[in-house]
Amino acid sequence: MTDLSETLRPYQQRIDQILETTFSNRNENLEPLYAAMRYVALGSGKRMRPLLVYSTADALQLDLGLVDASAVAIELIHAYSLVHDDLPAMDDDDLRRGRPSCHKAYDEATAILVGDALQALAFETLSKNALAPNKESALTADIKLQLIETLASASGANGMVGGQIMDLAGVGKTLEIDQLSSMHQHKTGQLIQACITMPAICAPHLTDNERYTLHSLGETIGLAFQIRDDILDQISDTATLGKPQGSDSNKGKSTYVSLLGLDQAKKRCQELHTKALDQLSQCQLSASSLRLLVDFIVSRNR
Repeated sequence: MTDLSETLRPYQQRIDQILETTFSNRNENLEPLYAAMRYVALGSGKRMRPLLVYSTADALQLDLGLVDASAVAIELIHAYSLVHDDLPAMDDDDLRRGRPSCHKAYDEATAILVGDALQALAFETLSKNALAPNKESALTADIKLQLIETLASASGANGMVGGQIMDLAGVGKTLEIDQLSSMHQHKTGQLIQACITMPAICAPHLTDNERYTLHSLGETIGLAFQIRDDILDQISDTATLGKPQGSDSNKGKSTYVSLLGLDQAKKRCQELHTKALDQLSQCQLSASSLRLLVDFIVSRNR
């Protein structure tokens, strides 16, 4: 499966509509800033992380309104990370999602401030739960606090930002496979893991064992997602990827393909796919849309 199925597409449409609303009715005096924020957040993208949030919520039989704020917040954090990753001081990439990166479309100072503003907006959205359409979709203060704590941990020094530092430190070096896995678990994996953990926080009926299995599932999916990224960086092209093909290897970064070889990287990705399906089975979620998304992650072409 290389394209989103009809089952998953409504989730993508839902997050796109909510993101549009999130950036409406803003201060006209700050329109240049919001124009750049919209450029980044509303551009074409897979919306993989919100899809994981919605698929998990649906699998857990939750009202999707309960996780709208989580889906938006995670996508805003992801968008901010891409803006900062592309900066000349970081990965220095001029292309993102098939068009100029934020600092090329605008300028470096604007790109830095856009990232800062998107990050703040993510936590503002979670704290207010302003997206809830009715009382049934409102979250308690305790659940909001847990969601904020989870996202902050996944995106901060012990998560995504820490992984980015590890990534920069590894440029020009050949990492051990355990070092590479640790770096990606921080940089990419923890935010993907949060996509499953946050809906679980909104599901008080889950047992401790089910929560643990879902947490482990998020870790499995996060690693499979990254290995597939490294495979695509090797075998795909710039037009399909929407970003420079071979960008990591050209910068002297270790990847799963460079360390394991292409065939072994593909094998490892399939092993993680099998493990994820087993974890879904343990939670009795094998027939859910979450299963379709797991299949998509390991077979996508961009």
